Parts: sequence; C-alpha cells; structure tokens
Amino acid sequence: MSDSPTNTLISWVEIPKASDFTIYNLPFGIFRNKKLSPRIGIAIGDKIVDLSVLDQEGFFANLFLPEGIFLKDSLNELIALGKIQTKKIRDRVQALLLADNGELRDHSARGKVMVTRKEAEMLMPVKIGDYTDFYSSMEHASNLGKMFRDPENALLPNWKHLPVGYHGRASSIVVSGTPIHRPKGQIKDPNSDIPTFGTTRKLDFELEMAFITGKQTKLGDSVSTADAEDYIFGFVLFNDWSARDIQAWEYVPLGPFLGKSFGSSISPWVVTLEALEPFRTASPVQEPEVLEYLKCASDHSFDINLEVYLQPDEKKATKISSANYKAMYWNVAQQLAHHTVNGCNINVGDIMASGTISGTTEDSFGSMIELSWNGSRAVELAEGGERTFVEDGDKVIMKGYAEKDGIRVGFGEVSGQILPAKTL
Repeated sequence: MSDSPTNTLISWVEIPKASDFTIYNLPFGIFRNKKLSPRIGIAIGDKIVDLSVLDQEGFFANLFLPEGIFLKDSLNELIALGKIQTKKIRDRVQALLLADNGELRDHSARGKVMVTRKEAEMLMPVKIGDYTDFYSSMEHASNLGKMFRDPENALLPNWKHLPVGYHGRASSIVVSGTPIHRPKGQIKDPNSDIPTFGTTRKLDFELEMAFITGKQTKLGDSVSTADAEDYIFGFVLFNDWSARDIQAWEYVPLGPFLGKSFGSSISPWVVTLEALEPFRTASPVQEPEVLEYLKCASDHSFDINLEVYLQPDEKKATKISSANYKAMYWNVAQQLAHHTVNGCNINVGDIMASGTISGTTEDSFGSMIELSWNGSRAVELAEGGERTFVEDGDKVIMKGYAEKDGIRVGFGEVSGQILPAKTL
C-alpha cells in the first residue's frame, strides 16, 4: 500500500491509525447515550457526528430536509429520501470535516456535534421488513456438498445457474453485542430412527456480508443487474448463527427453519456504496454462461478483507479465519436481479445477506463446520483449548475492512456471545 492516495483527504478530527472510520468512509448508524435519545450519526475516528445538531445549527440548510429527519430510531426514513439526497448529506459532512474547512471546527456547537463513540450505545441501524439469505460462495457450497452429498459432484445441479437463497426470519436479527441463547430443537442421531429433543451440540457462525435496500419496488416489477445498485444503500457485516444438527434434520424438503431463525447479528454502521467505490473489483469467472437476466456489463464485487475471532469467556481471542468478499461467485447485482425477476417486491430496509463467505484454503473457511470439517478436526485456541463448534460463553467477533492506495474503509465489528439455553 502506498503512503497516501492521489487526492489525500485530511480531517481536523484526530483519527487513530488503522481506524475503520476514516474521512473516506463516514458510515451511517443509530446511536444514543445517557443524555441523548436515539438519533442518526456518522462515524469518524473515535467520534460520532450528531447529524441532528448539525441540522439544527443550519449546516444542511441548502438541502431542504424534512424536519426532524435525523431524530429517528432507524435509518429507514433517511434512506427513503433517495441516494441523491443521502449522498449530498454524506458529502456535506465530509466537507465539514476537512482540515482546511473551519465551518464546524471553529463553530460554537462543535462540542455538541462531536459525540464520543465509546460513550454511545449503538442500536439497530434499520427496521427490517424482510430478510433473505443467499448461498453465493462456491467454496462454501462445495465444502458442504463434499461433506454431506458427493465429494466428486459437490455442487447441486442448479447452483451455477442461479443465486440460491431462502427467506429468513427478520425478527431475530439483532445488533452487534446482543447475546444469543443456545437454541433447542429436534436432533436426529445418525444411528437412531427417530429424533430427540434437546439443545444444539453443533452451534456455528457464518461469516457473511449483507446489503440494505434503499428503494422500493412495486409487486410485479423486476430490477435488472444494470439498475441493481440504485436499490442498494449500503453494507453491514452479518453473522448468520446456525445450529447445524437441528438444521440437518429439518431442512429437507423446504430448507432452513429453526436451525437458523434463533438469531442473526449485524454490525451497527452502514457503509455506503459510495465509500466502497475505490474497492470495486471483478467477480470470479462464471462457467457455464449465465442466463441473460443475470449477465453484468460492469463489476459489482468489492475487495473487502474479512476476519473471524473466537474468544472463550475471560480469555484471549484467537483469529480463526481470514477471507475476502471478492471471492463470492454471485454478486449483489445478480442476487437482487434474481430475487425480483419473478415480480417479488422489495422495501426500504430489507436485508439481503451473502451467505457464508469462504476462501480456497482451510484458514479462509467462514464457518466452524468447515474449519472443523463437521467436528472431525479441532481448531486450536491461543490460550490453550480447542473447538469443533461454538461453546457456551464463547464470543464470536467478525471484522471487515477494505484498504487500497492509502484509503481505508472499514465496518467496525459484529460480535455476539453465546449464552446457555433457556429452560422450557
């Protein structure tokens, strides 16, 4: 990486080295603290820009925004204003934070505008109406196919022809830091003819990213790959927790149910497409050739480094996986085009998750079922001990960042600790 980009942007805000929240990023989120009610902010360094105070002080006067638009407990209404308007807001904030701009730096309201991030509580960024989980990593799909179907023909016949997905449960998606209780359900031992009821013994995470839709469609309408990014506001990190033994018994013939719906975790800061533009890259070559409605005339993938850490209770965290989002076989434009090709309508704030992101090497697998190869090998931990699946008290932490030519744009983290199952 070079020392500085061609057009270096320098802020008057002190930004720690290797911060995810640089002047190039400026993600949106919902926060509150002991004095402030829930509201919309933008992250930079260790601070949060309180957009409601900026608005009250007249910094957005030329944008003609609805009154109180930033005093909301979700981003939905702001996103619904459209990308032209949200881009203007982000551009204005970026201009106010530049080192050679004294408008905010020297303003009497600066102290109220700049909130200390460590003193803030981050809330769910959007009210999620619907949630779809895709299955877009060829490496992940191949690994599971090798385990449970046919090592020689791991992928299902349809996999390279369409972005496989399923409808998930939106109500159990929680913001980073929210603990998850170990789920219960039916489990069938391979040596038994009937299932038993109990807590999962194969609790897993799934390293994913998700995009948030920023524009609605009418029932019957479809979105093309060329127009897809007009409907995508931004991205978050996503952990789709999974109970593999519950899932294995229930998912045929209709797909995942209780093995997935007990909880999913998202990062609180939404990184916009504009911030990710420098990291746009080509997707893997698709063979055989896809149908016309899935073809793309431009690149819709992004070079984003992803990491997974497992931290036993009261112990040091161990990095157990490093992957990259650019490895995804099916890109976001194809996912959205396929999702809507039958006329399915989408709404502002819908979540579309990527599915587990895995690379080609064992240290780049995005789930414990792959890292431990369904429990047949152990993952060693930094302070002793090992894991084949996630145990009670374990915290799983996922991080993501893109870095190129002196520009860094990151997502912070999504974390969640597993608590013991609740009794019936």
